[in-house]
Amino acid sequence: MNRQLATALTPLIDIALFCVLIANGLSLRASHITSFCVAMTLNYLLKVRSTLVAERRTQDWRLHGRMLLVAAMALFLRGGVLGLLSSAWGWPAQIAIVFAAVAALAVTAPGFSLALSSARSDARPHALAIALVIYAVALRLVYLGCVELLPEEAYYWNYARHLDIGYLDHPPLVAWLIRLGTGAFGQTEFGIRVGALSCAIIASTFIYRLTRNLYGAAIAPAALLLGQILPFFFLSGLLMTPDAALTAAWAASLYYLERALVADRPAAWWGVGIALGIGMISKYSIGLLVPVTLAFMLWDGSSRRWWGRWQPYGAALLALAIFTPVILWNSQHEWASFAFQTSRRLAEAPRFALHKLLASILVLITPIGALAVVVAFTRRTPADGGGVDARGSGEGGDGALRRRRFTAVSVCVPLAVFAIFSLRHEVKLDWTGAPLTAALPIIALGMIATGANAGAHAGVRAWLRNAWMPTLMSLLLIYGAGLHYLVLGLPGLGYGKHIELVPVGWRDFSRRIAAIAAKTRTETGHEPLIVGMDRYAIASELAFYLTKDPGIVVETSSAHLFEGVGLMYERWTPAEQQQGRTLLLVAWDPRDLAGTAIESRTERLGPIEDELLTRDGQVVRHYYHRLAYNYRSIPRS
Repeated sequence: MNRQLATALTPLIDIALFCVLIANGLSLRASHITSFCVAMTLNYLLKVRSTLVAERRTQDWRLHGRMLLVAAMALFLRGGVLGLLSSAWGWPAQIAIVFAAVAALAVTAPGFSLALSSARSDARPHALAIALVIYAVALRLVYLGCVELLPEEAYYWNYARHLDIGYLDHPPLVAWLIRLGTGAFGQTEFGIRVGALSCAIIASTFIYRLTRNLYGAAIAPAALLLGQILPFFFLSGLLMTPDAALTAAWAASLYYLERALVADRPAAWWGVGIALGIGMISKYSIGLLVPVTLAFMLWDGSSRRWWGRWQPYGAALLALAIFTPVILWNSQHEWASFAFQTSRRLAEAPRFALHKLLASILVLITPIGALAVVVAFTRRTPADGGGVDARGSGEGGDGALRRRRFTAVSVCVPLAVFAIFSLRHEVKLDWTGAPLTAALPIIALGMIATGANAGAHAGVRAWLRNAWMPTLMSLLLIYGAGLHYLVLGLPGLGYGKHIELVPVGWRDFSRRIAAIAAKTRTETGHEPLIVGMDRYAIASELAFYLTKDPGIVVETSSAHLFEGVGLMYERWTPAEQQQGRTLLLVAWDPRDLAGTAIESRTERLGPIEDELLTRDGQVVRHYYHRLAYNYRSIPRS
């Protein structure tokens, strides 16, 4: 009777207590956490404990730890639903909590069941993997629309506002996806990011199919799990950057290359051409798959026949045709984008950055993932899980060798290029992310205990297999806590001042700047141009969040008006077209609002105003602004 009572009453008590706390002035975050903790305590005392007593497991602290982990995951998903409905959609908190409580129940019911299960059948790991994949997708889905945009995302949204076939720093696909998303779901965070989640689903589909072809159907679910939870892949499916579409195109390209080169399917070359072309209008780095293909065709004897066939050349022409708009844009703009990504980087002062490249791999796929790759490529036996359709090679040792060779070339060639580049040049964190897609099948192979995993390094491989599930669950817990922090905050944690890295104050900041712009408009009778005194972060975020308020000025520009770098803003708001305008200059540092570059281009300047940005009553950071009257550009020599 107690179990039935707990099942019925626990969510009702949760909702009722939340409403009482909200009505008595407690904050949304405090009410949500308090009512959930009370509900989970009652659920344990009235329902779970009786099961533990019956099974004599009350002293099983590992089991209690797993249940606490499930409860925390439920709390963070519930916080996302609550934040989405109440903060982003404007629903009353008393209604939003009903849906939030249902979301939490959808996690705790199967989660506690899996944790309490004493069976050790083959179905249990499979069920757990499916549950974690569903949770990873759900976590992103509910937080897509309530986490504030990163400056990069807001900048790419400005791409979509100025829709084109090319841009200075990236190809145009990210802009096209954002335009599609906002066209369907409005000018919202969800509308911007839904394309990233869609790309993640596409990437996971091809990762699953690639792994099934290489190492068998038993290994493919593990690769799917990795493709949803490892840091790079989780974030590329959450944040709308060029890496989202790049990763999907990279996974698709690998799948079709394997079908063409390993399985000897001529029709697969059409898929290679399409996927590679889409990747090229996503991010130029997918061009590294060209040397991957050439290296495999040179190394693998069975693949050398393709040198004399027309299909690979047809695939190259198809990819080039899809890439044509970017070539056309560059030809019309002095090859600016190609130069930006090549000669500009090569001209930078020499700097050793190999250690940063290696560190980026540890961050993007975790140290466990990096170690798994090393172990996979250093084991002595080439046996694997048994792929499918490796025509002409059979399923014996030669087929296994070719699949292993394909994986090795796909992983090592791009990483070798980046490693050589890093010996004298700076690297970025995300560069190795998409290329590591090729490593997921062989990492997944090591996760599954099969006869092929015996032999050299067996002890290390066994340790890695045991480490994977705690690692993946810990990652999901970290993601949930981080997203909850960005939307509702976490008890005892304040907010860092660098909101360009941790977006927690752009909405409030935009409202404050909107009020200053409105006051300026009233006093001067002119619409001020809001100028963020950095490359693009301030201008892009203000443009997006001001656009969400009808009737508010939305035209923004960047520091290129005063000899700084503005990237695409240099083309969207050319300095010579701002003659005579009143500018509202905004910066994080007061020194950015003074100096010869500013004074020589304005008739007069207002005082520098120092204001505080706060959230939940806590100071986030100072920001500064001043007015600049009668701007005049000075032609660059």
